Order: sequence, then structure tokens, then C-alpha cells
Amino acid sequence: MANNKNTFENIAFVASDHQDARDAADRLISLYGNAAPEDAEAIVALGGDGLMLQTLHAHMNTQVPIYGMHRGSVGFLMNDYNEDGLRERLGAAETSVIHPLRMKARGEGNKTQEALAINEVALFRASYQAAKLKISVDGKLRMEEMICDGVLVATPAGSTAYNHSAYGPILPIKAQLLALTPISPFRPRRWRGALLPNDAKVRVEVLEADKRPVNAVADHTEIRSVVDISIEEDPSVDMHMMFDSDHALDERILAEQFRY
Repeated sequence: MANNKNTFENIAFVASDHQDARDAADRLISLYGNAAPEDAEAIVALGGDGLMLQTLHAHMNTQVPIYGMHRGSVGFLMNDYNEDGLRERLGAAETSVIHPLRMKARGEGNKTQEALAINEVALFRASYQAAKLKISVDGKLRMEEMICDGVLVATPAGSTAYNHSAYGPILPIKAQLLALTPISPFRPRRWRGALLPNDAKVRVEVLEADKRPVNAVADHTEIRSVVDISIEEDPSVDMHMMFDSDHALDERILAEQFRY
């Protein structure tokens, strides 16, 4: 993490469709103006975690840091909302640089589609029948067959989201790890997943794809009826997230592990 040296005279604001977020944007724009994102020293996102993910996707590789303020429902990736001293808060904030996962999914007719995920790439059964999946890591077969509702690969930033709900591990934001987590596994029933190095290349093949269709989702992008997918971190793409020093992401991820 790094502290910011900019004066933050030029701030861009984006808001979700929630009324509280739109009202907050109006007030903040009246106080601080509203720069175009390409001219901004920081982008302030007003909403919940969904808006934060959308904003990060929209401004990948621009080097413009994103500072979220909570005006939505879930706000794990957001800072507390406060209209006062925004430029000073931005100047004192810490920046986390994160890299997304790149998913390459092959579907019917051998058509391949790609998408990026900040939180996770997940495979889900698309019918009443459980999925059958084969899992390889770095070209080595690790699981011949898993019968389950699905499986996901999560980044440290996304490890507290769906991954945690599926009983996957919470990863420190600085950890060079990925979480490979099953979703409602039936066989092997007791397998709880694996921790992988962040440069691991995961391949998931869908067995009996015609009988047991599976969809793949990278954050908000869904690809239906996949046959196999590959997942790996893309270090060439970076995103800069800003957090108040007393509200840093690594501290919140650590604290989340002690919630009960």
C-alpha cells in the first residue's frame, strides 16, 4: 500500500441508482466540482460493493485510483460516508493495487469467450442435475471428478464475498494466493478446497456437458453452457483502490476472520 501525494483538485464522482447515492453525488459535486474521469486525480464511487466493482471494471489500467463511499447496501469495499474534508481524506488514504482474474471459457461450437473478474470466477450447474467437473492446476490433473453445484476461484479482494459464503478461506489482501472453493460438493463430500499460488493456472472441464450443463460467471459476466474454462490472474491489468488509513482493506479482511 502507498499513501497519495496528489492535491486532488480534480475529482470525478459516480453514483449508483439508489436515491441516497444520487443525492450524495449532487451534494458532493456542489462542494468539489465534477471532473471528467479521464482528467481526474481520483474517482469517488457512491453506492455499495456492486457499484465499486462496476467502477473498477470501467477504469481498469487507467491508473486513476477509486475511492468508494458507502451509500448502498453491502459496503465491504467502501469507506464511511462523510462530505467534509474529502480532498484531505483522499490525500491521506492508502492505496491497494489489485489484479483481476482472466477467464477463458469454451462453449458450444468451440467458441471461446474471455472476461475479467475482480472478486471471483465461478461455475454453476444450470439444471436440476449436479455438475460433474474435472480440475487441473498448472497442467496437472488434481481431481478426476467432482459432483457439486459448482466451484469458484477467488482473489484476496473477493475472498470475503461469495467465496466466504461457500465456506472458502478469507485471504489477506497482500497474500499472493487464490482460493479454489467447491460449491455444495456431493462427491468428494469432505473436500473443502485448496489454496493456490497467485500465478497458478486452473482448468475446469465440464463432464457430461450435454446432460449436466454448466454456466461460468466472472463477476457480472455470465457465459452459458461452457465445456471447459481456464482461470489465471492477469498481472498486466491493475486497479487502484483507496481506503482511509483507519479503514484499510487488509485490516477489514483480518477483522472479518474474527467475526462470529
